[in-house]
Amino acid sequence: MCFRKLRANEIDCRVATVTEKGCSLLLYKDARVDQNILDETYGPFRWQRSHQVIDGNLYCTVSIKDDYGEWVSKQDVGVESYTEKEKGQASDSFKRACFNWGIGRELYTAPFIWVPKDKANIYEYNGKFTTKERFIVSEIGYNEEGNINRLTVCKKNGEVVYTFGSEPIKTAKEIRRESMRSLLISNGIAPDWVCKMYNVKDLDALKTSQATAITNNIAKFKEEFEKAKASGEWG
Repeated sequence: MCFRKLRANEIDCRVATVTEKGCSLLLYKDARVDQNILDETYGPFRWQRSHQVIDGNLYCTVSIKDDYGEWVSKQDVGVESYTEKEKGQASDSFKRACFNWGIGRELYTAPFIWVPKDKANIYEYNGKFTTKERFIVSEIGYNEEGNINRLTVCKKNGEVVYTFGSEPIKTAKEIRRESMRSLLISNGIAPDWVCKMYNVKDLDALKTSQATAITNNIAKFKEEFEKAKASGEWG
């Protein structure tokens, strides 16, 4: 029972600490990512989750049906969120149980991420330093052991604020192109077919709305590509 590593667009950034000199970031995944990877790996009918209260704490059990038809389970406890107690505990316990299965465990190998004040809008409010900046992971890479060995974090506008690893920093266009190409290939879709569908010369020419449509409806595009192959329209 093995899961693939998280892609850049599946990883979120959370501001951990803020000082007058800058802010630190943490990498995390949300419950939807876990659900998608479980569906992708085992299908919607070969995994299940359940919750139970033990000594006042909410636990989640994630069970997966193995190749012999036996259910194998792993469990962990959640902590409540600041906004929605019950929902927060349920989501957190589910994500923790999925960590036990190995989904996203590579995030624990992330380096310390520090964004200096000249790359983030830091200001003081009620005697504390804070920021409204939002950050995204634009690129991530892993070594043979599955540990993070390359990382690029950007602001929402594409400005690079943090890099880790020895490889040269790629432009935002290169990152978008490689991310899209990787998504298509991993789903068995020929990038050239997508370019033909949108009548563009290459993936760089895709509009933002078109790239978003592909990402949000990748299963539909995969189905259409399979139909094109079956009918002889492609390949």
